[in-house]
Amino acid sequence: MTTTRRSFLGLCSAALLQGAEPAPRVVDVHHHFYPSDYLAQLNRTESRSVPANNWSLAHSLEDMDAAGIARAMLSISTPGVSFNDAAISRRLARYCNEYAARVASDHKGRFGRFATLPWPDVDASLKEAEYALDTLKADGIGMLTSYGDKWFGDPYMAPLFEELNRRKAIVYTHPTSANCCRNLLTPDIADSAIEYGTDTTRAIARTVFSGTSQKYPDIQIIFSHAGGTMPFLVERFINLAKGQQYASKMPKGFEGEIDRFYYDTAQSSNAVAMAALKKVAPVSQILFGTDYPFRTSAEHVKGLQECGVFTAAELKSIEETNLARLLR
Repeated sequence: MTTTRRSFLGLCSAALLQGAEPAPRVVDVHHHFYPSDYLAQLNRTESRSVPANNWSLAHSLEDMDAAGIARAMLSISTPGVSFNDAAISRRLARYCNEYAARVASDHKGRFGRFATLPWPDVDASLKEAEYALDTLKADGIGMLTSYGDKWFGDPYMAPLFEELNRRKAIVYTHPTSANCCRNLLTPDIADSAIEYGTDTTRAIARTVFSGTSQKYPDIQIIFSHAGGTMPFLVERFINLAKGQQYASKMPKGFEGEIDRFYYDTAQSSNAVAMAALKKVAPVSQILFGTDYPFRTSAEHVKGLQECGVFTAAELKSIEETNLARLLR
């Protein structure tokens, strides 16, 4: 039996009442998994990093326990399941989603899931979203910031967005490298160092300025890595939104749109990034994330506690209650 959102909250409350040891309490919204069939396909098509190849469920639980992580939201990272073969993409999406559902069922209260879609196949993605949300009871849908030369919020995604808006679904996004911008620097500098943050920013801008965030206001969107470079570029976006082309469509300006998005702390739990994010987003919209297995949970717990940006009450919101509220 799959653990429901409400039963998870009950499990956490009960755990807090048992024993003298502090119960795990933090919820990680950005935690990747690599089941064997999926990893095998990745290794056939591209070089994978050591953390991905060393992933196991036991290692996930060990990392969570070491840092006091009560629950982690499982998601597939870049490049998703799209391998230029529709049949492979459909098979892997179903395989990953059913694997994650079994993990959540076998480890009650420890894992949630953002379902993987065989995008850019629209019809197959709609069917998989229906199966994942209705049958497997996934907590939301996972998507990439871009697919080839189409960014999150592109009109091509309208059929899926309409359905997810109807469902008031949570959509977790993970950055990738678009066709334009792969391997721009030396081989020693991975795309993840620069392009991932940049592509997240492109996705945010595309979502706002395309009208997507206004047209589908009931989708709850989570952007990774503190919104990428958006906080640094926010002045440019604010001024752009004041232009004649956008002002009438965005009465609350750019700020009014980004205030509704959620942002995680993965690979960003430092004073500079968190101070900038806190200036452009309410603390209620910031979620704890780790990017496991590429970084550890303990690093992020320590980083947030020591960055000096948040009060104790704000840290509690980021680590615990913000995501719990979103998942209700």
